[in-house]
Amino acid sequence: MEGMKKIVLFAMGLVACATTHAQETESVETTVAADVVSQYIWRGQDLGSVSLQPTLGIGYKGLSLSAWGSVGLSEPADTKEFDLTLAYTAGGFNIGLTDYWFNAGLDPEGRYFKYDAHGTNHVFEANIGYDFGVASLQWYTNIAGNDGENKDGKRAYSSYVEATVPFKLATVDWAATAGAVPFATTFYGTTGFAVTNLSLKATKDIKVTDTFSIPIFGQVVANPCSQKAYLVLGFTLQP
Repeated sequence: MEGMKKIVLFAMGLVACATTHAQETESVETTVAADVVSQYIWRGQDLGSVSLQPTLGIGYKGLSLSAWGSVGLSEPADTKEFDLTLAYTAGGFNIGLTDYWFNAGLDPEGRYFKYDAHGTNHVFEANIGYDFGVASLQWYTNIAGNDGENKDGKRAYSSYVEATVPFKLATVDWAATAGAVPFATTFYGTTGFAVTNLSLKATKDIKVTDTFSIPIFGQVVANPCSQKAYLVLGFTLQP
């Protein structure tokens, strides 16, 4: 009888461990997606024409690691980019660190694994923000790598602040965004405080089958600092 009790307890322990493992596995989130856009516009800056922008990510209990890239489809000279982001979200609060890599920068050979302080194409950026529900606010600052310079020719610690207000209108998801660069920096091409991004984006899911739809989005972007404006159309592929 004592031996049977031990077997039962051991079996119950295995079931408990298996259940816990299953619950933990189920809480792991993965992302595999790709955007195709008519223009690559980033924070009011024109970085390329028609582009493919894949995303691969994994998340667990608010902690996430994602990879994002961009490559031009119509212009070989367009920016090639590969970013890695480590982020943490708790409620509305979020914080993150991104390693941007561009094919153009201080290293003319465009080597990914070159991290020299004065010879790399990487830019390291920290961000912090809060989503209030009706609006979200984000602050981004370059902390290392190929940052821009300020008016004195020193590292600018280039920063960008952005507010976004989402809303729904006529069954379409909308987002209005205003972004600004608070200080002078060659990274964003500003000589002081400047509004660099005013945008309005609309997204609508187009149903293909009962289990698959394609989000299509359109976006109007204006950069008052550079006095330029853009109209972007794109769609997302995600299983």
